[in-house]
Amino acid sequence: MQLRYVFTELGIGLRRNLSMHVAVILTLFVSLSLVGLGVLLNQEAKKVSDQWGSQLTVTVYLCSRNDGNPACTGQVTDSQRSAIQKVIDTNSQVDSTEFISQQRAFQTLQEQFPGKYDGPNSPITAADMPQSIRITLKDPNQFRDVESAVVGLDGVSRVQDVHKLLAPIYNTISRLKWGGWGTAIVLVVAALLLVANTIRLAAFARRREIGIMRLVGASTLYIALPFLLEALVTAVIGFALAAGALAAFMEFVVKRQLSHDLSFITWVGHSDYTWALIWIAVLGPLLTLIPTLVLTRKYLKV
Repeated sequence: MQLRYVFTELGIGLRRNLSMHVAVILTLFVSLSLVGLGVLLNQEAKKVSDQWGSQLTVTVYLCSRNDGNPACTGQVTDSQRSAIQKVIDTNSQVDSTEFISQQRAFQTLQEQFPGKYDGPNSPITAADMPQSIRITLKDPNQFRDVESAVVGLDGVSRVQDVHKLLAPIYNTISRLKWGGWGTAIVLVVAALLLVANTIRLAAFARRREIGIMRLVGASTLYIALPFLLEALVTAVIGFALAAGALAAFMEFVVKRQLSHDLSFITWVGHSDYTWALIWIAVLGPLLTLIPTLVLTRKYLKV
């Protein structure tokens, strides 16, 4: 097999149908970028679920001296707190509990807002902070059983479910993920159609050469190889552009913005980026090589 001829035909084919190849590359670039983004968002959803599904799922806030709940008549008493703890411990959905004192709650507040609540002139002191009981559930989705068991008990101010607070984050990630994958599917179909048109036009432009090659007994692989290499080149370029776009997303959106603005959430990292690259590295060539293999048999009749 004369590789020089194959690569010469490859260059001619790329130049002859340059506009079609550019269209395929751009479509692959966008579709692979969206697929990779969908993979990253799916990984992020798992991280958020793992982080908050196993930590402090429910927090029971006890009455404080300046509590805004009308049911609270003052600071929770030791007997009330013991009764509340007993109800929580006997609930079958509870895995473990942790008592948060006023001093510890105040220290956490100071860590979240450095300098704002320090010193003698602080607008809030440890005595103003509510005591709380943080609960880890066996099944994070069964928080309503615990909530209904403690709401209304003497000394209970309110019950806060972390999943309720994070619901907007879960919903946003889910919408972005499915929206990205839905758009990617449409663009994948468009890429397949563009590949089909490119193969058809290339076969028509080379019909005389192909006919001569058939007459002299050229093998199927020898005739189809330039088309396969064209498909591989477009896939590699499309993959490289998509990998660059995902790298920019990780650097400028995730690392520089989201990780700072929402630092309490665990965000996707390099391993997740690598996993997304594996996905698009496999998908890109499949989108071009498989249609090329199928359509060369139809249009070239080899």
